[in-house]
Amino acid sequence: MQISRTLARTGQVWLASLCLSAGLVAPALAGDTTPAAELARWNQAAGTPGQAGRGEAFFNATHGGEWSCASCHGKPPTATGKHASTGKAIQPLAPAKNAERFTDVAKSDKWFKRNCKDVLSRECTAAEKADVMAYLVSLK
Repeated sequence: MQISRTLARTGQVWLASLCLSAGLVAPALAGDTTPAAELARWNQAAGTPGQAGRGEAFFNATHGGEWSCASCHGKPPTATGKHASTGKAIQPLAPAKNAERFTDVAKSDKWFKRNCKDVLSRECTAAEKADVMAYLVSLK
C-alpha cells in the first residue's frame, strides 16, 4: 500500500513538472508578465490601441477631484514619487526607470483598481488603462 502511494505522489510530481516545463501551466507569480504584455492585454480588452497622448492627459488630470495620478507618481513618473497624504516614497512608475513595474498581473490589477478609485472614485475602464499603459511604456 505504501509503495503505491509513493508511486502515485511521484507520478503527480512528475506530471506537474512536465506540464510546467512544457508551458502548459503558467503559475501566477511575480514576473508573470511584462509592461508590453500588460499594454497588449489592455489594448485587447479596450478593443483599440492605447494612445500615449491621451494617457498622459489622463495621468495628469484631477478628473474633478483633488488628486491626479501625478499627485503621487510625479510629472512625469520617471523619478521617485511621494504619496499625497502619507508622504511615503513611491518608486518610479515608468517601466524604463523601474524594471519591477507591470511584471506581476495581480499587482498591476490591484494597484490600478485602488488608484483609480482614489483618483476617479470608480474603477478605470480598459480604454483608460490602455492609454495610461501606452503613456508609461513610452517614457524613457
